[in-house]
Amino acid sequence: MSRAGAPQSQQIDGSGTQVVIVAGTWHEVITEGLIAGAQRALDAAGAEHRLVRVPGSFELALAAQAAFAGGADAVVALGVIIRGGTPHFEYVSHATTDGLTRAALDAGKPIGFGVLTLDDEQQGLDRAGLAGSKEDKGAEAAEAALRMVAVIRELAAPAARDMLGE
Repeated sequence: MSRAGAPQSQQIDGSGTQVVIVAGTWHEVITEGLIAGAQRALDAAGAEHRLVRVPGSFELALAAQAAFAGGADAVVALGVIIRGGTPHFEYVSHATTDGLTRAALDAGKPIGFGVLTLDDEQQGLDRAGLAGSKEDKGAEAAEAALRMVAVIRELAAPAARDMLGE
C-alpha cells in the first residue's frame, strides 16, 4: 500500500454543507472504522452530516440518489467488498462504482468514494482508520466530497455573477 503522491491534508471549510454518509453493513469492524473517520473529518470541517445504513455496497447508489433528492450537498459512500472465490466480487464492485458515478453525475453533486475493494480482510483493517491502520479511507472520502463541493461552487460562481449582470 503506497501513500506516495498523496496530497497533503489541508483544513477544509464545510460550514453550511449538508452531507449524508451512506454506509453498508457488511464487515462491521472495517465499516465502523470508515464511518468514524468520515464523521471526524466532517466534524473538523464544520459540515452538517447524518448517517444512513444500507444492506450492502450494491445499495449505496440508490441511497446516494435519495440523499441528493432530499437536499444533500454531498454524499460519502462507504462500503467493503472482499474478493471471494466467485465472480460475485467483480459484479458488485462494478455495479457499485458505476451506480455511484451515475448518481453523482445525474445530481451534479459529489460523492466521496470510500468503497474498499479488497483481496482480504487485513487490507481493509489497514485502510479503515482504526488504531494501527496505515490509512483512513473514510476521512479521505469525506474530505474529497467537501473539496468537490467547494470546486463546484467555485465553478458555478461565474455563471451566477453573469446572471446577476455583475
